[in-house]
Amino acid sequence: MRNILLTVSYDGTDFCGWQRQDKSDGGKPVRTVQAEIENALYKIHKTQVNLQGSGRTDSGVHAYGQAANFLSPVDSIPVEKYVPAINSFLPKDIRILDAQEKPLDFSSRFNAVSRTYRYFIQAGVPCASKTRYVWNVKHEPDIEKLNQMAQCLKGEIDFATFTAAGDASLSTKRFMYDAHFFWQEDFTGSKVLVFEICANAFLWKMVRSITGTLIEFERDNKDVSYFKEVLESCDRKKAGPTAPPDGLFLWKVNFEGQRVHV
Repeated sequence: MRNILLTVSYDGTDFCGWQRQDKSDGGKPVRTVQAEIENALYKIHKTQVNLQGSGRTDSGVHAYGQAANFLSPVDSIPVEKYVPAINSFLPKDIRILDAQEKPLDFSSRFNAVSRTYRYFIQAGVPCASKTRYVWNVKHEPDIEKLNQMAQCLKGEIDFATFTAAGDASLSTKRFMYDAHFFWQEDFTGSKVLVFEICANAFLWKMVRSITGTLIEFERDNKDVSYFKEVLESCDRKKAGPTAPPDGLFLWKVNFEGQRVHV
């Protein structure tokens, strides 16, 4: 028995999120990333293999570096062969980028120290090949104002203001390592605004709620003190709209360092 850690990239547009859902559509399964990979693993191992992800992504959310592990009952497959083997059975909107062998007690969920998300925003009309992967806004945001507000998001914070109704987490507190905006040029030569946010873990739709609020507050010329007041209120009604899933990517899962529990 071996424990294999995968780095997974996927276009989440046509998936009902990461987690397998076998009875969601009138008792029928819906298309999820976890289910597609587990089906590919079944074809390789000839038996059911359970895949554990570092966290769930919602419908329409993408991943550049999702982490997931499984226990393989086969010892004869070299670990580097898992990448081409699994990809050969996957649809094109999922790619396995890397495979590593880990100790049997390793968990991609419970050993993760931090998760980093990136949200991509573009002012003006993006080219057709990018519409799945950016949030198209009508104005060019002021990055200085956005970063001033984002500075309020560091350290141990109660993020109840940015929690979606129905979140089952026992606590709404999370430890935020970093949150900042930067500009980058994409493959078309267009400027794209990137919001990078890193924490020990995230609440349901938390990143999208924070992003939508920051963009709305910047547009409406709200200042840092106003954003801080809304954050500390723990009142979801005071937050702005939830940004669409299109521009959101689970960018990286980090397993190095000390895990913070809050």
